[in-house]
Amino acid sequence: MLIKIGDFDCTECWDGVFYKKLSSYPDISKWEIQTILDFERYERDNCRDCQIEADIKIINAIDDYRKLYDFGQRVAVPDKITECVACPKYKGCMTDFVCHTAPIENAISIFECGALRAPTKWRGVPASVLKAESRNAANDPEDYFDYVMFAWGNCQAGDRLVMERKLKHFPTDEDLSENFTPGVRFFFKYDKIVKHPNATFEGVLPLKVKDEVVLSDWVHTIIIPLDKRNILESYIPANLKDRVFYIENDCADIWAWSEKVYEFAKNHK
Repeated sequence: MLIKIGDFDCTECWDGVFYKKLSSYPDISKWEIQTILDFERYERDNCRDCQIEADIKIINAIDDYRKLYDFGQRVAVPDKITECVACPKYKGCMTDFVCHTAPIENAISIFECGALRAPTKWRGVPASVLKAESRNAANDPEDYFDYVMFAWGNCQAGDRLVMERKLKHFPTDEDLSENFTPGVRFFFKYDKIVKHPNATFEGVLPLKVKDEVVLSDWVHTIIIPLDKRNILESYIPANLKDRVFYIENDCADIWAWSEKVYEFAKNHK
């Protein structure tokens, strides 16, 4: 794996390259260094070597901090991360919640089994098959499919992926505005889900969890688009009913919807 550190549009992993966006390039924070070292460790644990491509001052800062990291020192997540500033309201990722988004048809099965499950568990096929599928556009390695993935709570990436899978192409601006159809969002308090015994920090996502996440033990709020209530309501388990809410999508686009549901989850006690 190649780790490229710079002033990119956002942080992402694509086709064997981890593009690490710095909030204040060329300065690098301890949190950002930690995510890079988390990525490096995860890749090494899965038998892949990493090479870092960056300004020498950035590489020196990483090497200086590496000793503390190797001794187990962890930096607390900032309240807000500004590596990506695409969302109109927040101009960054709010870190009090993480979120997993599922299409309506998948949500039925999720409620029936009571858990979010990794793709290998969900579909019951080997990771090698999932890696070879055309929808693995990022060319993710096989081990990535053994995990449930999470985005930050105010992020629109989950709904964007749901639309992409539905349309079978990258969504256009029109797809994400007047034609936008939200998925079901599962919100988790970050400071709780990080304690999951199978939580993994790999530097790109807030975290991911191997195999499955039992909803009754971990989920904070589940938001279903109001117009899908009649489809999903009968599948909601009794032990989750008080955490499920039906919200009207009266929003102009995916950004407004992401803001609306995040604010609802944040203000729900």
